[in-house]
Amino acid sequence: MKIFGNKRTRVFIIIMVALVLIAVAVSWFWFRYENQSADPRVVDANILYAGYNDLAAEGNYPEVLTLLDSIESIYVKFPHYNDSYEVGVLYNNRAAVYVSMAISEQDNDSLVKDSLLSVAEKFALTSIEIYNRWLEKWGDLDEYKTTELLKLHFKSSDPFFKGKDIDRYIKKRKKEINEARFETPRRLSASHTNLGIIYRHKLMYDKAVEEYLKALELWGDNLAAENNLNILMNKPLKKRSTFRKIFPKDRREK
Repeated sequence: MKIFGNKRTRVFIIIMVALVLIAVAVSWFWFRYENQSADPRVVDANILYAGYNDLAAEGNYPEVLTLLDSIESIYVKFPHYNDSYEVGVLYNNRAAVYVSMAISEQDNDSLVKDSLLSVAEKFALTSIEIYNRWLEKWGDLDEYKTTELLKLHFKSSDPFFKGKDIDRYIKKRKKEINEARFETPRRLSASHTNLGIIYRHKLMYDKAVEEYLKALELWGDNLAAENNLNILMNKPLKKRSTFRKIFPKDRREK
């Protein structure tokens, strides 16, 4: 019995193996290029972030907050990242942590819960301010102005870039900023959703509705905001369709 069948089958298998090897090689070089293009000043922040989801899933709140503090301490060293959308993400994540802590308060101590929600509110509001400032600064810049502004923050005289191709880092950062122009409104929507959840648990229902509506205005497919609004309106919760689970909307869509 022939393992590989006839000659045509063998040729087909060889071609397919070759294509797979080429695809693997291309992927390896692409990821290597992307990693080498990452801003060396904040690369440690990206590495630390890799542990965020696991800690959050475990409900290990003290370690999550310590991790977020460590990440922010890297970003704030550099003016370009001081008020960046990355820092906005950190503040919204902190808000989410404190909301989770408040909801899971086991002693039913209303003072403790209200205190946690107040801290969460402060962080959610800060994230909204940061996102809005970032969008105001970077949201409408064309390619030329974006590049020129980045050149002020990515200089060959910086020891971090000594002997390196500065244009590569500028190109990579410009790509991140272009993507963030579409993603940040969704991030902003998530912050308003968190703020709405905070107000709902503080029994400030009118303000909660206001925040959920803002969230949906920014991102119409924000199911969390929609369902939290449905809870307040005594409406049935909406499930994401199977189609949307398999084929989520493009990030450029509202």
